[in-house]
Parts: sequence; structure tokens; C-alpha cells
Amino acid sequence: MATNFDRRWAATAHAGATTQVEIDQSLRAYMLKVYNIMASGLALSGIVAVLVAMSPAAQQAIWGTGLRWVVIFAPLGLLLWMSFGVNKMSARTLSALYWVFVAGMGLSLSSLFMIYTGASVVRVFFITAATFGAASLYGYTTKKDLTGFGTFLFMGLIGILIASVVNIFLGSTMMQFIISVIGVLVFTGLTAYDTQNIKAEFNEGYGDEAMEKGATMSAVRLYLNFVNLFQMLLHLLGNKE
Repeated sequence: MATNFDRRWAATAHAGATTQVEIDQSLRAYMLKVYNIMASGLALSGIVAVLVAMSPAAQQAIWGTGLRWVVIFAPLGLLLWMSFGVNKMSARTLSALYWVFVAGMGLSLSSLFMIYTGASVVRVFFITAATFGAASLYGYTTKKDLTGFGTFLFMGLIGILIASVVNIFLGSTMMQFIISVIGVLVFTGLTAYDTQNIKAEFNEGYGDEAMEKGATMSAVRLYLNFVNLFQMLLHLLGNKE
């Protein structure tokens, strides 16, 4: 015969299991929202880049004048604004800045569409999507703590930035090849690392406003990993016009 303690334990265990199921469902819904925001941002960037690349007048207006410096540095300014101002701005404002940011990135990426053939851009995009998807899935499902790789990946990122700036003056094909190979490894690793962190940072107790802002900034992180991975692979595998 079941005692009162047995009944209480069974009820508590059932309630705990139900709560865990609800948390898992909320986490999946949150991650799906992050991926949807990121994918929509990539779509907008791609549309803007293609439209500019197909218009000689737009190409001349952007890349043939001093406006190119605005196009190059504006996304960085918006990214810093979002990163440092996220706690002070509303979720709606942050979301609006995100869409302006990805549109600006599309303008910047249009230069690649003018350098590489359309067929190679499409091919590399699908390679990037497969690589990104596999790395993100690994980051989401692995039980291994990837925190230890964070410092290594960050140092690799800093190295890539410094080497890229130096190579602007050197114009070395070999250095660009090395940068691209290391870049593929670093941004693939960052994709898995950031995915695990986004999953770990999820807290069902946050309010709707905080969840909205968290999803947007998480999408920014994954968006940047995808775009940088795409550019590195394009340097390695793309065919120039």
C-alpha cells in the first residue's frame, strides 16, 4: 500500500518532470526565434547586396564615391550602439537597429557580389549554411563544456583582424589564404561556442522585454559568425569574375 510520503514524492517527481518539459519547450521556441531573426537578417542582407550588385548606378554611387567609407564603417557603429546600449533601449528600438544593421551589411557585402561569379557565391553560401548548421547543432546538443575554447577563439579572432589590416598594405595572396583558413576554423568554432552560450543564457523567468532583446542580440552573434564564415569560404572557394 502506498504511503502518504510515496504519494507526495510521486506527485513532486511528476511536477518536476512536467516543469522540465515546459522549460525544454520554451528553450526550443526561444532558439527557433533566434534562428528565425538571424535567417531573416541574412535574407535582407542578401537582397540588398544583389540589388546593389545588379545596378551600375548604385555601384557607382556607393563604391565610386566617399560614401563607401560610410557603408564600410556604419555597420560597425550600429553594432557598437546595440552592444553597449542594449540595457537602455527598448526591445522595439533594438529590433529596428538590427534591421538597419543587416541592411547596411548588405550594402557592404555587395562588393563581394561584384568580385565573384554569381554561381560561386550561391555554391559557397550553401557550403556555409551546411557548415554553420552542423557547428550550431553540435553546440546545441553537445554535453561538453566549450567555455575553455572561448579565450582561444577570441585570440584567434583578434589575430585575424590584425593580420587582415596588415594585409591591406601588403596585398599578399598567401597571407590572405592563411587568414581565410584560420578564419574558417575560428568562426566555425565560434558558432558552436555561441550556440551553447545562448542556450545556457536562456532563463524562462526573464520578462518578455528581456527575452525579446536577448533573442535579437543572440541573432546578431550568430549572424556575424555566418557572414564572416561565408566571406572566408568565399576567399578560398569562390571564382572571381
